[in-house]
Amino acid sequence: MVTGATSGIGEACARRFALGGYNVIVTGRREEKLHALQAELEQVGAEVLALTFDVRDREACHKAVDSLSGQWAEVDVLVNNAGLALGLDKEYEGSFDDWDTMVDTNIKGLLNMTRMIVPGMVARNRGHIINIGSVAGDAAYANGNVYCATKAAVKALSDGLRIDVAESAVRVTNLKPGLVETNFSVTRFHGDQSKADNVYKGIKPLTGDDIADVAFYAASAPEHVQIAEVLILATHQASGSVIVRK
Repeated sequence: MVTGATSGIGEACARRFALGGYNVIVTGRREEKLHALQAELEQVGAEVLALTFDVRDREACHKAVDSLSGQWAEVDVLVNNAGLALGLDKEYEGSFDDWDTMVDTNIKGLLNMTRMIVPGMVARNRGHIINIGSVAGDAAYANGNVYCATKAAVKALSDGLRIDVAESAVRVTNLKPGLVETNFSVTRFHGDQSKADNVYKGIKPLTGDDIADVAFYAASAPEHVQIAEVLILATHQASGSVIVRK
């Protein structure tokens, strides 16, 4: 199951796991894009279930998870990908609405899906949760305040969950990408494409496919191997705030 599968890293993960032999549940808010992805993945031989809902809506999450039956009822891998950044304001000038959206999506949405899917994994004594965190969760960068805080929460929640399931064979991975060129920056700048393009100017950024490859590697590791955390950066990026542009 991949949340936020309508674009970017989530879409790439759905495609990579489908090509790797998995049947895939794709979720997101944009029904048309989900069904287009479903049709594409079915052409490569994967069985695909598309569920349209917003991870911020706990009732909708419950309804979606409760609808799973047959082969879909047992989720082997949960990719908690749904997330976003909004704005680059100073913390004391930030938008309350942007804050609510980031906290509700990046933290509460991840918790909603974890709470509803992981009990089944523990009961079956198998499963893997892959959380898409960020280099921003390691240290704050200028004007990243609330977004960085949400990704620091993803790290803490990943670490805490790994402790909670340690008696079982369930594995937990936190992936921490740096600069990835998706619609992430377009969303952050509320649709301003020119501002988004400047984020990646002068450096070859990562792609969603790069992150999906790491996610698939973690899921494909032998059962006794738990890839707990991976920091993935572009070659000329040293940290969340150190980027060499040419």
